[in-house]
Amino acid sequence: MAKKVAKKTMLRVTLVKSTIGFPEPQKRTVRALGLTKMHQTVEHEDTPAVRGMLNAVIHLLKIEE
Repeated sequence: MAKKVAKKTMLRVTLVKSTIGFPEPQKRTVRALGLTKMHQTVEHEDTPAVRGMLNAVIHLLKIEE
């Protein structure tokens, strides 16, 4: 029998505000998400670890499912 594969939910994350003037841990979190330039968009799987990172810097991002 073929195994049923669940479709993974992806999150599209865009950096909409600069990290200048924000604490260093927030800058490192944005960089760890793969965002280096303004209006850059990356996609991540919807996992608890990624959600935690997004919640830490939500004021700098635009998030779409």
